[in-house]
Amino acid sequence: MPVTSPPLGRRERNKQEKLGRITAAAAELFAEHGVEDVTTQQIADKADIGTGTLFLYAKSKGELLLLVQNAHYAEALQRGRADAAVIQNVLDAVMAIVRPIVECNRTQIDNGRFYLREMVFGDPTEPRHSEALSIVAQTEEAIAAILGRNTPAAADAATKARIVSAIMFVTMAASVNAGLDGDTIVQEIRTQISLLIPR
Repeated sequence: MPVTSPPLGRRERNKQEKLGRITAAAAELFAEHGVEDVTTQQIADKADIGTGTLFLYAKSKGELLLLVQNAHYAEALQRGRADAAVIQNVLDAVMAIVRPIVECNRTQIDNGRFYLREMVFGDPTEPRHSEALSIVAQTEEAIAAILGRNTPAAADAATKARIVSAIMFVTMAASVNAGLDGDTIVQEIRTQISLLIPR
């Protein structure tokens, strides 16, 4: 007999509803103006809550951006995994995972670069930061599974996957690449990781 979870109480429903409003307000304002040009007061006003309430859900704009972007990155990874599952060529399959993540990152380039900085330098005890690092770990696991098709040692595939991940994130975050479009970034990543993957 399936176990059903009890319905959420009023207080929990209110918290979820406020979190939804905050996420929607932050996503809209960040997409329109960029994270650097949006204040927490603007987000609170748009979400129709006080700034004190906002800080109960996220302590900084960085955490708010993680809240918004984590969902986008998780969806991009899911799309990439689905695409990679039907591709036999190892390099093409890895790139099928990489491409939607790059596209997600380049939707609003400054926000994407800010998000990557938050992942690397943010507070690792903050739940949104932990979630972002979990998405990175899932990305590396997905890439390792593909690389494992040609590598008998799982440790080798995991190490190569971490290198691919580092190449991807550094290429997206590098200031020198800030003006490059997604296709150019994808090609640059492909050129670099092709050296790791035997043909």
